[in-house]
Amino acid sequence: MHLQPTKNIVIDIQDVVNEVGNLFYSLFFTFVVFSVTRKEATTIAFTRLNLTDIEDVVNDVLEDRPLQITTEEEEIEKAVVAINALVHEIGSFIVFTKNDQVPESGTVDLALSGLLPKFELLKSKIKEHCITVSKMPIDMAPKTGVVSLFIVDSVLVDLMDLINNKSDWILGQNDQIVMLHEELFLLGSSVTSIAVQQEAEQQELIIKTRDVAFEVEYVINSFPPVWYLALRLPQLIEKIQLITMAIKEMKNDIDVAGLREVAKYPDEHLSLQSEETPILEDVIVGFKDVALQIAEQLVRGKEQLQIISISGMPGVGKTTLANKLYNDPSVVYHFYKRALCVVSQTYNKKNILIDILSCIKNVKQEPIAIKDEESLAEGVYKSLKGRRYLIVVDDIWDTKLWDDLKRFFPDDGTGSRILFTTRNKEVCLKVSPYCVMNTLPFLSEVECWDLLQKKVFRDKSCPQELLDVGKKIAKKCHGLPLAVVAIAGVLANMENKEYLWQEVARNLSSHLSKNSDYYIQILELSYNHLPMHLKPCFLYFGAFKEDEEIHIQKLISLWVAEGYIKKEEQKSLEDVALEYAMKLIDRSLVLVAEKRFDGSVKTIKIHDLLREMCLRIAEENKFLKIVN
Repeated sequence: MHLQPTKNIVIDIQDVVNEVGNLFYSLFFTFVVFSVTRKEATTIAFTRLNLTDIEDVVNDVLEDRPLQITTEEEEIEKAVVAINALVHEIGSFIVFTKNDQVPESGTVDLALSGLLPKFELLKSKIKEHCITVSKMPIDMAPKTGVVSLFIVDSVLVDLMDLINNKSDWILGQNDQIVMLHEELFLLGSSVTSIAVQQEAEQQELIIKTRDVAFEVEYVINSFPPVWYLALRLPQLIEKIQLITMAIKEMKNDIDVAGLREVAKYPDEHLSLQSEETPILEDVIVGFKDVALQIAEQLVRGKEQLQIISISGMPGVGKTTLANKLYNDPSVVYHFYKRALCVVSQTYNKKNILIDILSCIKNVKQEPIAIKDEESLAEGVYKSLKGRRYLIVVDDIWDTKLWDDLKRFFPDDGTGSRILFTTRNKEVCLKVSPYCVMNTLPFLSEVECWDLLQKKVFRDKSCPQELLDVGKKIAKKCHGLPLAVVAIAGVLANMENKEYLWQEVARNLSSHLSKNSDYYIQILELSYNHLPMHLKPCFLYFGAFKEDEEIHIQKLISLWVAEGYIKKEEQKSLEDVALEYAMKLIDRSLVLVAEKRFDGSVKTIKIHDLLREMCLRIAEENKFLKIVN
């Protein structure tokens, strides 16, 4: 976003900018020529010294900022006359150089030494009669690169359009623009590999990448004169190359550190329990029908090994239901061997095998943790071979884990089952095209109120005066158990006064975001695991009102206009944007509100708790700010 200058006098400001630019660029070019053609050591040293000064002048005056005239037209015209005079003076040196009519060394030195004061005087006049309007205040730029690197893709598209269209205004600079595109593409690919890191050093490089992308965007989209492109493009290319080199060095350091961690691992077995999504304590409400349905799938049906999934948005109760089924008496009786392991966003294959083997053999983890990975894998396979078993894998994020483990689960036609929970429906079909999929529904209003009462009052009854407001609060949780549990934690720690509960009902979203950091962190796992190109699209939902049903075509148009959509061959930006929206739906972060008669999505919405998370992340990172 660039703040455009406001003209308050009748004069073409672009002419002034071009004149100023041509002046300084001409002098810069002249000094470069002299530094090459003059052989005397003293002259070369003098020229280099002045060249540094001139570069400072160029960088000082010709920043990427539009000029806004603040004084009378007459003063500006005087400045333009002075600019022209100095340009002609520099021009004579260029003519001398081209015709090899170089004057005596003393004459050159005298002439050069007289030019700098003229530049300084002219620079002060320009600053006196003009003010600069910043293109983007630094504190308004997105603070965290992870949510703003989409600008790199957007700029790459703009550069490719320039290259393909062969615009007249870039005549002579096409090779430089091609090189700029290549270097920025390489930088974008490099920075993606470190974008998920949270360390300060990585974030600094990501922010530098974002900043240089904004610079490139400004330079190419402001239609500058050719002299300006010739000056700025090499600077941008060099800046990009330096960042790319720094990222490459950092990746090498990370790889070395990773090898050290692997070498250390046998001495310490890290339990995955600290990573798991917490169970919503011991209160279980709802899921009766779906629980019976999945229980039937576990104990009846085919004799072949079958994979069953439970999917749903974060906090809907997948882990709670999986644990309930795992410990159900009919399930315990049916299977000879059972094991439960928690995967979460990060996992270690050896740790998973230890968890499974300790459950199967019903032994503590410590004695088997000293075994190597192959021995553990062999132990799992042999323990399950020929037996009816149930393996519950909680919170699986992608198929990599399944690809690592599936060979350890024998299919002997004994009616064995693999049950896993996931936030991403795509994982279900990727694991197996024959996967039996179960989507966990939201709680009804009655079930929400039932859960809220049990969490707040335990075995006691809700006071009569709190019934109406309590049901109102439960309704505002929109069927998400995580939201119910979070707000129950707020209510349980305040007096049972109606006016206090009414205040919570009026400001439910605020109370959730301020008092439920623990539960918000559960939701943030889904955000952290999003591919980079989906993150700005998801955060954009924070710009919509609570409970608003958003027409999907409107959302697609907004995403495209903001530059969030990466161009793909053979696809329109709108088609790619629709794919992005469907991926967010599949990941259970966005809900379908209404469908068309043909089954396609018409409107979508987002849960209030997820919207609060979007707002918090977006405002912390200066991605967007909501103004009431």
